Amino acid sequence: MEQRTTRLTVLIDPRKKAVFEHLCAVDDQTPSQVVRRLIRDYIEARLGRPWKPGETLDDALQQQAPQPRG
Repeated sequence: MEQRTTRLTVLIDPRKKAVFEHLCAVDDQTPSQVVRRLIRDYIEARLGRPWKPGETLDDALQQQAPQPRG
């Protein structure tokens, strides 16, 4: 299981926050669960492979899939 010992503070519009919290509740998820999933999905999209819990930044970058040049 991943450690959840660091905090990320994000400033957003209060109305957007209210809608986000409502939609999370409708899906029976906490906002933290949704944000963690969004972050994991972003990391996996950028790395081009699944995230491996426990890997370090160095591990992730060394195993990063080649990015297409545009």
